Amino acid sequence: MGNFILNVMETYGYIGIFFLIAIENIFPPIPSEVILTFGGFITKSTDLTPVGVILASTIGSLIGAIILYYLGALITKFKWFKKNNLDKTNNWFDKYGQKAVLFGRCIPIIRSLISIPAGINNLNMYIFLLYTVIGSLIWNTLLVYAGVILADNWHIFASLISKYSKVILLIITIYIFYKIWKKCIHKRKIVL
Repeated sequence: MGNFILNVMETYGYIGIFFLIAIENIFPPIPSEVILTFGGFITKSTDLTPVGVILASTIGSLIGAIILYYLGALITKFKWFKKNNLDKTNNWFDKYGQKAVLFGRCIPIIRSLISIPAGINNLNMYIFLLYTVIGSLIWNTLLVYAGVILADNWHIFASLISKYSKVILLIITIYIFYKIWKKCIHKRKIVL
């Protein structure tokens, strides 16, 4: 995977970065930390600039986020989607949703997934776009400049962020299994 990412970036430049980040937003396991820190690193030896890499990656983030937003909106159309689940998430989104979109853009894995509940809850598109751009711009800038500053050691930083991403994924997985377990126990009590 790493070689593919590097080849795309070296061959296609800004368009490759845009494409990779858009795909990364849709499929979170693709590591943005590798794409962005390497993107910063290659600005030292190519015609690419840090600002160009940041802009291409932010536009890619925005496109990926919009696709997931509409996927979330589409989910509500299915018969198996329960209205009471929507009411619960709407209440949470009314209270925290806008901040979740903004700050979620700076947390690996969450940065992609936050778009789905925003779409499910029909978060105002202008607010969604604004917070997506601001949050993505912050994340992308930090990682691109980390690659610029660390130069040949960019992969060390990318590796550390990747480990952080795995911890976040583990926490999310544990939380999901906890919620499923709790729901199963609750249903079991009702049956008894």
